[in-house]
Amino acid sequence: MTAIRSFRPTLCTLAVASAISLLSACTVGPDYRGAPAVAPEAASAATFVRTPAKGIVTSGPAPSQWWLALGDPQLNALITAAFTHNPDLQAAQARLRASRAQLQQQRAAELPKLSADAAAVRLRQPSLSGLSSSSSQSSSSGRGPLQLYTAGFDASWEIDLFGGTRRAIEAASAQSEAVDADLADAQVSLAAEVAQAYIGLRDQQQRLAIAQRTADLQQQMLTLTEQRRAGGTAADVDVERLVTQVESTRSTLTPLAAQVEISLDQLAVLTGRAPGALDAELAEMGALPTMPTSLSVVDPATMLAQRPDIRAAERRLASSNAQIGEHIADFFPKLTLYGDLSFTAGDPGHLFRKANASWLGAPYLSWNVFDFGRTQGAVRGAEASRDEAIANYEKTVLAALQDANDGLSRFGYQREHLATLQKVQASAVHSADLTRQRYRAGTTSLIDLLDTQRTEFAAQQDVVAGQAELLKDFVSLQKSLGLGWHQPQG
Repeated sequence: MTAIRSFRPTLCTLAVASAISLLSACTVGPDYRGAPAVAPEAASAATFVRTPAKGIVTSGPAPSQWWLALGDPQLNALITAAFTHNPDLQAAQARLRASRAQLQQQRAAELPKLSADAAAVRLRQPSLSGLSSSSSQSSSSGRGPLQLYTAGFDASWEIDLFGGTRRAIEAASAQSEAVDADLADAQVSLAAEVAQAYIGLRDQQQRLAIAQRTADLQQQMLTLTEQRRAGGTAADVDVERLVTQVESTRSTLTPLAAQVEISLDQLAVLTGRAPGALDAELAEMGALPTMPTSLSVVDPATMLAQRPDIRAAERRLASSNAQIGEHIADFFPKLTLYGDLSFTAGDPGHLFRKANASWLGAPYLSWNVFDFGRTQGAVRGAEASRDEAIANYEKTVLAALQDANDGLSRFGYQREHLATLQKVQASAVHSADLTRQRYRAGTTSLIDLLDTQRTEFAAQQDVVAGQAELLKDFVSLQKSLGLGWHQPQG
């Protein structure tokens, strides 16, 4: 049968195939030329505008896992746990898998579609003897069963004449890369959030311990003063002043204790656990992480290249640009090739014989000539989305430059501020020691002693808070530089 003879290409078929190949090479719509230059002078500068004069190294790249430089094993373990169990990060990973699945679907649209079907029919017709007197002469109860078997294969292939499908693949690929960058950006934010919550916890625990020690010392002084009043060597006003100071110090304990519990619960949730799950591990007071002696900062161009949010904005710009061509292709005709091969027989053993085969092959051309502006509207909408993506990209780049410069500025000034606070603390401790010695010798008043102790207490609190703030500024700077992410697997 001619239905299943081997196909021999003729000059005509070769010409048709060549024409289809040439038409398929045509891709309408604007080609993507890259993102526009934003703040070129600032982006190409050797250093950031707000780089501090001291303590900043710009010769080498900073490590992505910047938290290792803080030398705190508990912080390292918390960030590792957050990367594994944090729900927001798991949701970002799911979105990445979904975007890759959509890209796979778009790529499959460029290939032929093939389907198969089969059926077996068995039919028995009833006797019609009761409907006619002449039929009474027949004793047949009906005709024998009818059997029919069929199997077939259908194929269709839409030829991408003007590149609409290729543009759709290009858009889906860029969108998938943008979601990949979103995942990296979520890692950057999560690492910074865990580190700042941990630093806050240690800061609160340190200040709570200082307040508790100060309250205990003041209580001892109150007890001694009450004993002196009983002996007639101290006045009531001295006792009342000490009572006021003790209660004032104790009043700071409650909010600090509440902040400690809030920080513990925040860290538990960030690492994918229920509130209270980290109490046994972190409730005991621990030291603040150690600030590195020097800080490595990349140049602005490197920062812009490594920040995931900028990469995501650039990829979304590329995707929106490709969508313009995807809609422009709707202006042009679409060619679909259809093919069908089927076999039909009354006996399944004879189904695939040549005589039982039938086939159909047909090219189908469709062209939506009049759509009353629908396609034009879709193209204009895609162009507007492209323009919005350009604006979003420019905004993201400018915001990144601002984040890095502001982070450097805060870090530099906070480091100077902490040095001043440490000098104040040293002076306050020395003054309190001298006043305490003079008080025991009876050469100074209780009021002077209370004033120096209050100053010492405040200086200790300020230094701990200043150290924690400097560490938080360090974390914020690493986040502004786009550090803290790793390439996802799969």
